[in-house]
Amino acid sequence: MPEPKNIDIKVEITDNSPEVLAALKNAIERALWAVGAAAEGHAKEKAPVDTGRLRNSITHKEDASSSVIGTNVEYAAAQEFGTSRGIVGKHYLHDAAGNHADEYKKLIKDSLLNA
Repeated sequence: MPEPKNIDIKVEITDNSPEVLAALKNAIERALWAVGAAAEGHAKEKAPVDTGRLRNSITHKEDASSSVIGTNVEYAAAQEFGTSRGIVGKHYLHDAAGNHADEYKKLIKDSLLNA
């Protein structure tokens, strides 16, 4: 039986966690932006239009963990929820946020996989 040989093995460990965390943060930001932009588009498609002011005011913004769609037009809530004076709620924001979950999941997945 041959004599065992001593072999020098060097192992170098590199901590790439800062780069990984930065890439993940960027991917999450892209995902939140993509979902917000898509939801904004869906809300604009369904928003009632007279002058176009309400539709044009709909926007989205993101923070570290969420994307929000909305508008600052004073009559937006009446158009969203309806009133006791005969305006029937159109639910354009609610539906944009809630009725497209599969699309939003795909946008998130694509953003994370392409990080």
